[in-house]
Amino acid sequence: MPAFITFGRILFAVIFIASGASKFLDLGATTEMIAGKVVFPDVVAPYVTQLQALTGMPMNQMLAIAAAVVELLGGILIALNIGVRFFAMVLVLYVMAATFYFHDFWNQTGVEFKNNMIHALKNLSIIGGLFIIAGIGRGPRFEPAYNEV
Repeated sequence: MPAFITFGRILFAVIFIASGASKFLDLGATTEMIAGKVVFPDVVAPYVTQLQALTGMPMNQMLAIAAAVVELLGGILIALNIGVRFFAMVLVLYVMAATFYFHDFWNQTGVEFKNNMIHALKNLSIIGGLFIIAGIGRGPRFEPAYNEV
């Protein structure tokens, strides 16, 4: 049974590894996508300006890099069974935020509503899988069976 858990965890992580790698490979498109969806409130505007001045990058590009790193690193480390509980919970928060900002079906109608509702439900299933992974952690520990005489 532990082999199934390991195999399942590796296959589950593929979606994050592939998505994170594709975000890195086309950082410009990821930045544009974030720019079209994420709006920073006036309360954080001074901090956004300071970060942009410090890094020399627009905030949307920093978010694109952060998203790629979270997905790629989280997926790889879950697949390698390193920090599984922590990275599963980080990815839970990440998928929740991504669902809220990018699959807001409650603000849409028609085909967009249906498409984004399906994506949101898919993300809900992924969150469920991440909770299972976080609950299992590194996997069950089995002690060798022996008979007491």
